[in-house]
Amino acid sequence: MTNKKFKLIDLFCGAGGLSLGFAGKEFGHNFKSIWANDFNQYAANTYNANFGKHCVVGDIVDILKDPKVKIPEADVVIGGPPCQGFSLLNKNRDGDPRRHLWRPYMDVVERSGAEIFVMENVPQILDSAEFEDIAEYAEKLGFFLTKAKLCAADYGVSQIRFRAFIIGCRFIDPNNFFPPLKTHYNPNLGPVLPLKIQNEYISDARPWQTVRDAIGDLPRPVGTQIREEDPPLNLHFGRTPTETSLRRYESIPNEGMNRFDLQKRAPELTPKCWIKKTSGGTDLFGRLWWDRPSVTIRTEFFKPEKGRYLHPCQHRPITHREAARIQSFPDSFRFLGSKIEIAKQIGNAVPPRLAAEIAGCVENLLNARSKEKSA
Repeated sequence: MTNKKFKLIDLFCGAGGLSLGFAGKEFGHNFKSIWANDFNQYAANTYNANFGKHCVVGDIVDILKDPKVKIPEADVVIGGPPCQGFSLLNKNRDGDPRRHLWRPYMDVVERSGAEIFVMENVPQILDSAEFEDIAEYAEKLGFFLTKAKLCAADYGVSQIRFRAFIIGCRFIDPNNFFPPLKTHYNPNLGPVLPLKIQNEYISDARPWQTVRDAIGDLPRPVGTQIREEDPPLNLHFGRTPTETSLRRYESIPNEGMNRFDLQKRAPELTPKCWIKKTSGGTDLFGRLWWDRPSVTIRTEFFKPEKGRYLHPCQHRPITHREAARIQSFPDSFRFLGSKIEIAKQIGNAVPPRLAAEIAGCVENLLNARSKEKSA
C-alpha cells in the first residue's frame, strides 16, 4: 500500500462533496485536490475555503478555449456535469445543451493525462443515448468502463438518494473493483441478509442510518439567519412561517404525514391546487420519519411545499445544518454564501460518505497498478 497522494481534479465541483469523499481527512484516502472548476462563485468560495484556493470560476467551455489556461497533470478526474438535461424534473430536456457538458469534461481528462475518471450523474444517464456517446468516446481514448446506480443509504448516508457513477480506467478493467460493497442494508430485509445478496455487502453490514442518527442530537434552531458561532449551530436556524403555514404544520403533527393528510384534517387550509391534484406528489408537504432515512435532499429543502422536508416532530422545515448532516457533511465543513446559495450547495452535492466509498474503489485501482509496477 502506497502513501502517495494521488492528484485530483474536480469539475463542476460545487461545494466539493465528491472531493471531500476523496480528499477529506475524515475518510482517510490518499488523494489531494489540485485543480477544480465551477460556474458558481459562491460554490467556488466554499470549495476554496475547504480544499485550498485552486477552484477556477467560470464556464468550463470558455476556460478551455483560453490558450493561457494550462490544465495540470493529475491521476484522477472526478465530477458531475450538470444533470438537469437528464433529470425527470426537466420536461424540456430533449435537446438541452447541458446534456453535452461531458465533452469538456473528457477534454480535461485528456489534457491532464489522468488514467482514471469518475463521472457522477442522475441514474437516467445510464439508459440514454448520451451514455453511449460517452462510452464510445472514452473507449477510443483507451479507457475500460464500468457503471452502476448506487443508493446513498447503502453506504451509511441517512438518505434515500440514487446516483449513477461511470468509472473509466486506462490500465485495468475497473469492473473487478467497482461497485463498492454495501456497508448498510435496508432493515426491512430482516436481521439476516438473504444468502443470495450477501456478496453485495461487507461482512459486518449495519442497518441503514436514519434521520434520528443524523440530527437527533441537535437542539431547537435559533433565529432566522446564519450566525457567527461555532458549528453546528451556525447553520441551525429557522424561518418565520406565516400564520397559515404554522397552522398547516400543526394540522399534520405525526411522522410521515403529507398533503393528503392535510386535506383530510384541514381542507380549509389546503391549497386549491393540491385539492385538484388527486394523484402523485405524496412527499409534498410531508414529515420525515425519525427512524428511516430521509428522502432526497434537494436545493429547496427549506420549503415544505417542495417535498418531505418537515421535521419529524417540530412544526418547521429542516434547517441548513440538518440538511447538511443528512447529506453526510461533517459539521467542520465550511459553507460560504447566502442562505439560498448554501442551500443550493448542500442540495446539489454528492453525499461525501458515498463519495468516499467510490474513492476507495479508485484508490484500490491505483494501488493495483503500483503493485504491478513494483512486481
